[in-house]
Amino acid sequence: MNLLLTRNLSKVALAALVLVLAGCQGGVLDPKGQIGVQEKELIITATILMLLVVVPVIFMTLYFAWKYREGRGEAYEPKWSHSTKIEAVVWIIPIIIIAILGVITYKSTHALNPYKPIESEEEAITVEVVSLNWKWLFIYPDLGIATVNELAFPANVPVNFRITSAGTMNSFFIPQLGSQIYSMAGMETKLHLIADEPGTFDGISANYSGHGFTGMKFEAIATPTREDFQEWVDGVKASGEALTTERYEALVEPTEYHPVEYFGTVKDGLFFDIIWEYMGDMGRIEFYGKPEYGAELPEGVILPKRERASTTHESEEASH
Repeated sequence: MNLLLTRNLSKVALAALVLVLAGCQGGVLDPKGQIGVQEKELIITATILMLLVVVPVIFMTLYFAWKYREGRGEAYEPKWSHSTKIEAVVWIIPIIIIAILGVITYKSTHALNPYKPIESEEEAITVEVVSLNWKWLFIYPDLGIATVNELAFPANVPVNFRITSAGTMNSFFIPQLGSQIYSMAGMETKLHLIADEPGTFDGISANYSGHGFTGMKFEAIATPTREDFQEWVDGVKASGEALTTERYEALVEPTEYHPVEYFGTVKDGLFFDIIWEYMGDMGRIEFYGKPEYGAELPEGVILPKRERASTTHESEEASH
């Protein structure tokens, strides 16, 4: 009976292990980028440190429950009220682990800051990301193209994402490349990622945003070389579609499982138009008081008179 039970438990454990390992493929535990690798190491390190407490506690709980179970004849009758050794163990070990986790967290928080550019000899590519209901719009301002639900960039080249939302808050996430960050209406957030090898990675929204949320997915394609990326760009331009203000207004309407779309041309400053649609004068009055990582003023935009006056006054104060 015991032998049969042991065999069955072994089969169950093996099946569970296979399922766990299969679940790692394509997720945060199967990273394909520099940021993703560091985050995986952080997750594993933190988990191991916490298991140093959890595993002994589980083992001792099961051991004492078995040893002093009813009917065994060995009663548990402690004859002490205090133990310095036990107190030292239950306090000092957790304090040490928490201190180590604190140091690791502090260092990793600064090292993996999503606003921190990735150091590389390769020139970075800028992509403006807009979350719509329920699809993703990617604008390449330096290339004058845009796509829906398909993102491409060369492998081993940093990608600078500038992210906003046209309504509902979402979370931009490519699990194998690392770091998710929220997209919010009237705001710009940033994310820097890099793929260490070519491939096609799944991109998702990690924040529930309504009944079309399950179809809000996209493919992130890391091309082997810049030449391959240029071929993809040429293919997008060949579509002949133009992302004008009118076309964008139609695109922003809610749709589910939206197909991939290419736009060979894009209205200049569309990304900032989307942001300022929700900011109004509040966003423009203090535009030059923004932090260094804030949005840049697009060409052709004329600030209100009171804004120009405020900016001139700030410049004069800075010069003094």
